[in-house]
Amino acid sequence: MTSSVLAVWRRREILNLLVRRDLAVKYQQSVLGYFWSLIEPLTIAATYWFIFGVLYGEDVGPGGVPYVLFLASGLFPWIWASGVLTEATTALTSQARLITTIKVPREIFAIGRVAAKFFEFLAALPVLFLVAFLTGGKFTWHLLYLPAAVLVQFVMMTGIALLLASANVMLRDVEKFTRLINRVLFYGLPIIYPLTRVLEANLPAWVAFVYQLNPLVGVMELYHSVWSQQHPAALPLWSALVGAVLALVTGWWAFRKLEPAVLKEL
Repeated sequence: MTSSVLAVWRRREILNLLVRRDLAVKYQQSVLGYFWSLIEPLTIAATYWFIFGVLYGEDVGPGGVPYVLFLASGLFPWIWASGVLTEATTALTSQARLITTIKVPREIFAIGRVAAKFFEFLAALPVLFLVAFLTGGKFTWHLLYLPAAVLVQFVMMTGIALLLASANVMLRDVEKFTRLINRVLFYGLPIIYPLTRVLEANLPAWVAFVYQLNPLVGVMELYHSVWSQQHPAALPLWSALVGAVLALVTGWWAFRKLEPAVLKEL
């Protein structure tokens, strides 16, 4: 794994070119360009704010955060995660000819999907800060949770992308299964509702415990902590940290083990 990581780093200019190409292709012949990366989360946020904030009177989130800011702080990283889950499965199959004709670390093609979505997320961050400013969000030292959350999510998404990209070559059902999981995760993560609602619900203790073991729950809690001025709970935080490392190691290991069979299949 160490040697393949170093190989990717030495060929990082190829990764840069792939990311620039993917973004250019995505937004070519588009009038609004990268603004489309802002329209989706803002539209979803406005929809759920109307449903829960207006119709059901959900005014604030944890720590007194305005509900619309709570939504936005979860939706922007979710769009990044959802995009990786959707596009990572085709990272190798869609570029079979390129992969089999040039000699570069094949991990680059999966990591490139993560990086492209990451840059879209970065482009949307000013809008999140604008929402925070307009809704009275507090800008304190808790902003340090933001780079921590981004780092943990990037590591986790890289491992997941490597696993999905290689597995989908061998079993095309992975792509369909991932789409299903993508839909379930949106409602299974504290994005449109706070984690406290799950913990206070009339659920068996083991259900709440297992729920917090989901590493993405901890990631979302880190993002919410930026504005709630509250420390994330210990269990989901450690689940996120350990889960990110395990995802990266497992994904990279699986990619290397499946690479000979993947190249033969491609």
